Amino acid sequence: MGIEIRELTAADWPAVRAVYAEGIATGDATFETEPPSWEAWDAGHTAAHRFVAVEDGTVVGWVACSPVSDRCVHAGVLELSVYVAGAARGRGVGSALLTALIASTEAAGVWTLQTGIFPENAASLALHTRHGFRVVGRRERLGRMGDTWRDVLLLERRSPVL
Repeated sequence: MGIEIRELTAADWPAVRAVYAEGIATGDATFETEPPSWEAWDAGHTAAHRFVAVEDGTVVGWVACSPVSDRCVHAGVLELSVYVAGAARGRGVGSALLTALIASTEAAGVWTLQTGIFPENAASLALHTRHGFRVVGRRERLGRMGDTWRDVLLLERRSPVL
């Protein structure tokens, strides 16, 4: 696999946005209906712990974190999002991105990573489980997509460094 993992920059946004839009289109990745502007996306994510996967000069995936709270007691808890382009799925891209993210967050003292995943998104659930995440709850009927109520599984990974 000729995948390079590097920090995500503003210049990557058009490609990151395209991968995000592709994930949105699946209907099983997020409640979002379209990607935000770079400014909104940038403001909603931490400045650190942002990576892209690049293959042959093309961004094929990304991972980034958002704070779960601005309260100081939650300084070591982040929520992550990870997206892989359809053509690159099943080839270890998501795994490479999560490996980089986990190393980065643990080096920075983050003790908990969490994420919400639709129960129907079996590939994402399997990916996160392989990287030490566990389901800690099910948020029933958390939101609607069209006329359908969707549940979201809450997963977390605790740093073994604690």
